[in-house]
Amino acid sequence: MTQIKLHNTKTRKKEVFTPLDPANVRMYVCGPTVYDRAHLGNARPVVVFDVLYRLLRHVYGEGAVTYARNFTDVDDKINARAAESGRKIGDITDETIGWFLEDMGALGALEPDAMPRATEFIPQMVAMIEDLINKGHAYAAEGHVLFAVESYSEYGALSGRTIDDMIAGARVEVAPYKRNPMDFVLWKPSSGDQPGWESPWGYGRPGWHIECSAMADELLGASFDIHGGGNDLMFPHHENEIAQSRCAHPDAGFAQVWMHNEMLQVEGKKMSKSLGNFFTVRDLLDQGVPGEVIRFVFLSTHYRKPMDWTAEKVRIATGHLNRWSQLEYRALSRSLEDKEIEQLVDAEVFNALANDLNTPLVMSRLSELAQEAHMSSDKDSDAVLRFFATLKFLGFDDLDPQRLERRKTLEQSEEAVPLVNKMIAALDQARAAKDYDTADAIRAKLAAADIHISTTKSGTEWEYPYRFDPSKLDSLK
Repeated sequence: MTQIKLHNTKTRKKEVFTPLDPANVRMYVCGPTVYDRAHLGNARPVVVFDVLYRLLRHVYGEGAVTYARNFTDVDDKINARAAESGRKIGDITDETIGWFLEDMGALGALEPDAMPRATEFIPQMVAMIEDLINKGHAYAAEGHVLFAVESYSEYGALSGRTIDDMIAGARVEVAPYKRNPMDFVLWKPSSGDQPGWESPWGYGRPGWHIECSAMADELLGASFDIHGGGNDLMFPHHENEIAQSRCAHPDAGFAQVWMHNEMLQVEGKKMSKSLGNFFTVRDLLDQGVPGEVIRFVFLSTHYRKPMDWTAEKVRIATGHLNRWSQLEYRALSRSLEDKEIEQLVDAEVFNALANDLNTPLVMSRLSELAQEAHMSSDKDSDAVLRFFATLKFLGFDDLDPQRLERRKTLEQSEEAVPLVNKMIAALDQARAAKDYDTADAIRAKLAAADIHISTTKSGTEWEYPYRFDPSKLDSLK
């Protein structure tokens, strides 16, 4: 079986991945708090761990991998949104979850095997909190239940911080009922219109951190293979998850491998509303940036490095995907079956993914595969099939409905595409004969029809832009 190596935040080194049970590989990734549209930074871990999910399924088998990603649907931000809008909390969370799945689907992300909502696991949270109290790791005070950080000697090991450092550098809630400023809330009282449930400590709701511990335990077991998320969650969320989970199950290891993706910037600056560079995934999709362009830009940077979203990267990604779309139109005559895709995935791409998700190397190799497919003279050649099988394996699978509609229009125009190819051949002949006036005239006519051309070692290639109007081809007839 192929060896996968992953960087483990817990050990701070790249390690050979050895699942606890190869027939039951389990991964948990922290999902969104559902009160608004997902911004671009929210989408990066979705794409990163979607690629890992695809890799694990390729190696161990589709039925041998369980991927869980939660929805936090009980939170003060959701409460505030309900109060300001006058809408029911359930309506807000249902709508936002629908938005999230639609937007992430547009990026080519597969849906996880389990997508638990926090509100569906309140009994499990209450049971875990009771257990922590009984074991001396938590205490009740003034309607709250708090985890006693000092009861867990390894607290801070994941983030590499001491408790004193964390107190000095963190914004901790100052409350008289806390024994230690770093103690964190497992349960808190609810009043008024706040959502709540009956518990041994009164009517209330869970704290943020306990939900992931309870859901991971219920769905994946006390010990599982991989826990992922953005590195902004490393402290305090993941640190707190480890503490409460290990204390609840002292004989279990909780997550064996911890993986964290770096944060996202926009044109070299932190994304923020105050800088005017904050946007959601839906903003980009509505502006005409297709989902596969976003995915391409994400995968061009290694997940453990900061990712800078720039207009230039969007332009480059758009150019590659346009050329690949044209290649698919000209060189692939049929759909690829799932089993065929599994068999045809390029070995170099697979090896790069198996080496801690080296997606920049993957994207470089895709360009080489595209060139090999372009140089192949036959439709559905081995090179063509290998390239498109690899592309689809990576999640680039006709994600842009505008392009599909455009292709349908082009396919219905039996004269247009051969005419463009004929004009390209005439352009190459004119250049070879140094007849630059004719070459310029052909180029101008193609440009007027919104056909983009570029010169490569193998000759002149053409493509249409994403917002192409097929009716412009009529001017060439």
